[in-house]
Amino acid sequence: MNKSKLSVRQMCVLALFLAIEIIMYLTPIGYLRINALSVTLMHVPVIILASTMGPAAGAFLGFVFGCTSVIGATPGITSFVFSPFITVGGISGNFFSLVIALVPRILLGVIAGYVFKFAKKYAKNTPVAAGIAAAVATVCHTIMVLGLIVILFGPQYSQALGISQAALNGVMAGVIGTNMIPEVIV
Repeated sequence: MNKSKLSVRQMCVLALFLAIEIIMYLTPIGYLRINALSVTLMHVPVIILASTMGPAAGAFLGFVFGCTSVIGATPGITSFVFSPFITVGGISGNFFSLVIALVPRILLGVIAGYVFKFAKKYAKNTPVAAGIAAAVATVCHTIMVLGLIVILFGPQYSQALGISQAALNGVMAGVIGTNMIPEVIV
């Protein structure tokens, strides 16, 4: 059988995870919105799929996760960072909004898949390797999303929040520190 084609089992698993991701997006389970922040559990199926089917499948589901960020960026004071179609208070999203919404989510699946393969090779224990992959991928995802927001939209984001750029850096560092621990535990 040609290795480049998906088996029926692989297609079913991929479809199942796609359905899970869409259901999570359509319910409050996927995105927990708290004021200007959105805590997400959408990364969990991406990491699980990447660990079980590899980086390419993880990247695909990560792309779906990113698309839900673009589509689901409900007009809020900072939604412009995830969607080029939203303007809030005179601040508009642009091409970089797509970069923030898609690239870290795609890389989440890639990183989780490769870290799992690497960890399994040395840990020789699937649950330990999956835990390592989940922790590393979650940390990288959080840092990439918030880092890109500061790099690509720092002045606009701080303006939308009504704080200085220096204060924004402190807020983002705090969010990274406080969000990362619960997300890694999940």
